[in-house]
Amino acid sequence: MSAREEVLGRIRTALGTDRPSVAVPPVPAPRELPAAELLDLLAERVEDYRATVLRCAPADVPATVVRALDTALGTGWDPAGVVVAPGVPAAWRPSGSAEDDGRPAVELAAFAATLTGVATAVAETGTLVLDGAPLSGRRALSLLPDVLVCVVEAAQVVPDVPDALARLDPVAPLTMVSGPSATSDIELQRVEGVHGPRTLVVVLAG
Repeated sequence: MSAREEVLGRIRTALGTDRPSVAVPPVPAPRELPAAELLDLLAERVEDYRATVLRCAPADVPATVVRALDTALGTGWDPAGVVVAPGVPAAWRPSGSAEDDGRPAVELAAFAATLTGVATAVAETGTLVLDGAPLSGRRALSLLPDVLVCVVEAAQVVPDVPDALARLDPVAPLTMVSGPSATSDIELQRVEGVHGPRTLVVVLAG
């Protein structure tokens, strides 16, 4: 008998044979929202996490990325201080920014900001999911610089977590971002930037 079987056997003995049956609740139907409402919900939930959302038309992503960096870094920021995931489209990249070329992860901390795309985004929870693919970049890229700018396209937004998981590779190195990095572990005081970027700006195109 394995340890697992032994533990389960003890549980069955403790519960006895006259225990009432338990009704399993039905799985709720997927939440259906029009596309516009889905984007509105994502923007609302992301902002609840103290992140900034800049909405734009798809053609305006490049200009909005620059505005996002202005918002996070202040005007006059140095493009060389922005590192970009290798799969980010050339049109989205600020002129003079640096592509992540696989340099040692510790060197990424010297950059002021990161620009990435996402694998998907969950409207219900305001969560961005990065999967380690070229568009999202490796995990260290989204964790070490102090500012993270993510571009989310309308077609990438799903209502809830099960919908997101259905789109993702289960063995990919997933990073789920719900607002700037924050913790309240010490004296229940909120501190941002402990485990990742202190500032998150989402460019929502659609």
